[in-house]
This record gives sequence, structure tokens and C-alpha cells, in this order.
Amino acid sequence: MEAGICDISHDRVLDVVRHTWGWTELRPLQREAIDAAMAGRDTMLVLPTGGGKSLCYQVPPLLDGRLHVVVSPLIALMKDQVDALKALAYPAACMWANQTPDDRRAAVQAMADGSLRLLYVSPERIMLPGFVEQLARAGVASITVDEAHCISQWGHDFRPEYRQLGSLRSKLPGVVLRACTATATPNVRDDIVERLALRDPCVLVGSIDRPNLLYRVQPRIDLHRQVHEALSRHQGRAAIVYCPTRKSTESMAARLRVKGHSVEAYHAGMTPAERTRVHEAFSSERVDVVAATVAFGMGIDRGDVRCVVHTNMPSSLEAFQQESGRAGRDGLPAECVLLWSGADAARWRALEAGDNPSKAALLQSITAFCSAARCRRVSLATHFQAPMPVTPCGSCDACLGEVQTLPQSTTLAQKILSTVVRVEQRFGIGHVVDVLRGSKGDSVRRNGHERLTVHGLLSHLDKAALTNLCWQCVHLGLLHRLEGDRPTIQLTPAGRSVLRSELEVGLIAPGHRPARAFDDTQGLDQAVLERLRSLRRQLASEQGVPAYVIFNDVSLRALAAVQPSTESGLAAIPGIGDHRIDRFGPAILQAIASD
Repeated sequence: MEAGICDISHDRVLDVVRHTWGWTELRPLQREAIDAAMAGRDTMLVLPTGGGKSLCYQVPPLLDGRLHVVVSPLIALMKDQVDALKALAYPAACMWANQTPDDRRAAVQAMADGSLRLLYVSPERIMLPGFVEQLARAGVASITVDEAHCISQWGHDFRPEYRQLGSLRSKLPGVVLRACTATATPNVRDDIVERLALRDPCVLVGSIDRPNLLYRVQPRIDLHRQVHEALSRHQGRAAIVYCPTRKSTESMAARLRVKGHSVEAYHAGMTPAERTRVHEAFSSERVDVVAATVAFGMGIDRGDVRCVVHTNMPSSLEAFQQESGRAGRDGLPAECVLLWSGADAARWRALEAGDNPSKAALLQSITAFCSAARCRRVSLATHFQAPMPVTPCGSCDACLGEVQTLPQSTTLAQKILSTVVRVEQRFGIGHVVDVLRGSKGDSVRRNGHERLTVHGLLSHLDKAALTNLCWQCVHLGLLHRLEGDRPTIQLTPAGRSVLRSELEVGLIAPGHRPARAFDDTQGLDQAVLERLRSLRRQLASEQGVPAYVIFNDVSLRALAAVQPSTESGLAAIPGIGDHRIDRFGPAILQAIASD
């Protein structure tokens, strides 16, 4: 690609995109973002995960022939993106603290001789003394801050170095600055613009709505069974199971292996070599499922994740949107399952919210999201102040009729509330559940509660289901949970109204309806699909890159559907650009033609 290209007509942009990546059209707002970059404007870009943010900062360097920089907090993601770009003969490199000296020298040399077009750096690297000056000498044209929500006081915390990036404006006053993120409310967007000192930015906000994702939010009744059932709907496909602690990732992986899943655990307590092994096994399709803490998903650039399961409620809808957004980034159908309990909210309140009003508000929003029988996509759009999707959406449990209220919900609630009164509002949820189930344990007998008329009143319900109903009463405002070493629950005015039959209640029933099956390969030649998958794994192993770098699932399906027999036919397949045809074309054609 010649330096100094200034013809940025629509045809020129599409020609570069088709030649390099094999795409024949742009996604919403990509053209506007590229135009803003080429016009030298600062930009605030909000596109959902899978919306194509990376192309917005990868295309301009090929148009103007200059060095551009991307600040990313995720080393694994940087490496994956650079591997993918290098596989397309794109001059890209990355730099971070613990990089090998040879790799760092190669990046510095390419930057100095003018051959480098895109440099990914960690926030720690770009803030090192003298590094910004080095970029200035190399003629840097723009700096893109990815995961820009990390800067905002309204956003969820991630890396403290992000707070220092605001100094880039004063250090490089003539350089274009861009902020990119997948989720940002108007408050967060305004905060990012202020902290980065963006000048008259072009603000581009895409729809957060992801119609290809099916959202399911379920009470956590039988954790391992529920996770197994979700993964079984995507057997043999990529999935991420988010767990709250290091120990829980390991126990989840062990339980899922017994059920026949190909799974590994991943957490920060593992050695770097162990984490690298799991990351590479997942990227190369040798492992289908990873049970991990949330940092893993953020560092994965794999687009064909078909299922994301949260085993606990995240601390905010921002976190949920980011983490569940790892599913279906290729635009194909995927599922997001959130298993939750009211205890999750209490845990987050103790860990983070406390007296922090902004975090308490975020926690309240996601608690309402989980506990309401409302369209999930509408709830997300409302929170992020985005355009509303059409309802019923057909891609969430509420609109599919999987979320149902229990019959005689008000009577059930009255029995729970009455028990709270009978135990004199001096005990927690666990004790109330024991009384209602007819337990004769030490605490129940010691307090004489086995003699209460409510003792055993709901003995037909199992402990997990009844505990969930008690937490629903808390979230509906019928009970107030006092914090402390031994939290107790007490009636609220609304709860007293329910007891007096002045107010009706709707309690959500655990989902029992058969879940909709997933089959995104229906009608395709399964033998051809498997040969192409096998070829993709083989080529990825030979190249030492993740499997999706060879070609992604969108291309895989198109190849199996069209089954081209010539290289000109391959050129019409989305995602199969000129470089891929040159390198892999003969092997792809042979795999399609083989019997």
C-alpha cells in the first residue's frame, strides 16, 4: 500500500476493505467513523461488541499511509488482533511491558523506518517517560483509546492507568484522539469526552441492540445442572462460563468435564504459562468451553462464541453488556444466560456499592433487570437510553413466554411475610426458609419456632426455590434486608399491604419450559462443514495463530452453502479477501471438492 493516499472516496474505502478483509460492505457508522478519522476530527465512538469498532481504526492507516496507535488494556486481545492483521499482510505490531526484547526491537524499528501502520500499546507502555515523544518523532497521526469506559468515573473500574490518558492531549496537541467503547450511557460518554479533552468530537453512537443474541435470565436453583443444560444446546461450539472466584472456575470446569464437556478453567491465580495454554487451546478450537473470571472474556477476539453463561449476577448492566457481548460477535445466533440470586446483589452491595451512590444505582438497575418479567432487550435499551427494539422481540425469555409468574403468587408471598412476622423480624432469609420448610434444626428448635403455625407451611418447595422467592420479596420491596454480620429481614409498608390483601404480587417461577434449540447450520452440507473446520484447525496450527484468523464462521457457512469451485468464486465469499485466496485458496477448494 503506497504512503500518502488521500483519495478516500466511498469506492476507495470499500476497495481497501474488500481487498484486505474480504468484506463488500460496511456496517452502520463504520463509514462515518472512517470519514471523521480522515478529516482529522476527534471521535467518540460507541458500537456494541461485534459492531466492527476495530475496522474503524484499522482502515485509516491504509488510506493515509501513516502511523496510528491503539491503546488497549488487554494484552491477549492485542496479540490476537495483531496476529490476525499480520495474516492479512497488514503492517501491525504491539508493545507491552513484558514483551520479548526481539519483538520490542522489531516494533521500534518498523516505527522508525516508517513501515509500521498500526501499533497497539498497553496503557502502561504509552505512559512511560519518553514514549509519547518517540511516537511524535515517528509522525503518529492518531491515538485510539479502546475500552474507553475505563476512563470514566461513571464506568466500571478496570485499569488505573486509564485515568492518566487525559494527558495525551497536552503532550500531542496536533494528534487526532478517538475513544471507542461497546457500552456507555450519556453520562459516561460526556465523562470520557471531558477526561480525554476531545475537541469538538464527532459523536457516533450505534444501537446496542443485538437481535442475534437470545437473552435468558433464570433464578439460580441448581447451578451445575443449569449450566450443563445451556452448554448442551451448543454442544461442540465455543462457550464462556463466567464464574465469580478462582476456586469456582476450577470446580465448575471439573463438574462440566464429568458431564462430557471439553472445558478448561482460567483465572489470575494460574501461572502465565497455564493461562497462555488455555487461551491458545480455546482460540485454536482444541477446547470448546472456558470457565473463567471476567477478565478472560475481555481478552478474547474470537467471534464464534455461541454461548455465554453468567453463574452470578454482575455488578452492573454495563458489565453484563460487555461480558455477554462476547457471544455472537460474528452476527450469527448465540445465547446469553444469566443465573442469579438475590444473594448476589447483597454480595455486590457489601463489596462495592456501600455508600457509593453511583455504584448503588448501577446495582439497582441490574437487580431490576433480573427480577422483572420484562423484555430483556427493552430493559437494556432503556438503561442505555437507546432506541427501543420492536416487541415482542422473539429473542429473550420474557418475549418467548419462558418467564411466568407462579399461580397464587400473592398467597405464597403472604406465607413468607407472615413467617417473618412470626419470628419477630429478628432472623435472616435462611432461618425463615428453614421454618417454612419444616426444619427441626438447632436454630429452629432453640427459638421454639417448630411450634409456630407457619412451620412447614411450604415444605413442598425445595430450599433453593424457596430462598429465591424470599429474595424476590426483598427486590419487590416487600421485605427490607438489614445489613450487618447477621443480616435480618423486616416487613416494609408494601409488605404489610400484601399481608392485608390490599396489594397483589407476581412472583417469577423457575423456568420449566423446554428451551429453544439452536441450529445455525441447518440446511448446510455437514460433511463439507466438518472438512472446512478441520482444514481451519490444521492451517491455524501450521501458522501458529487462532483458528478464526484463517477464516471465521460467517465465511465457513458461506463456503459450505455456496461451495465455490474456483478462486474467482472464493472472491465472492464474505471475509475471504485477496490475501486469504492467495494463501489458502487451493486448500479451501480441495476441502470443498473432497468426497
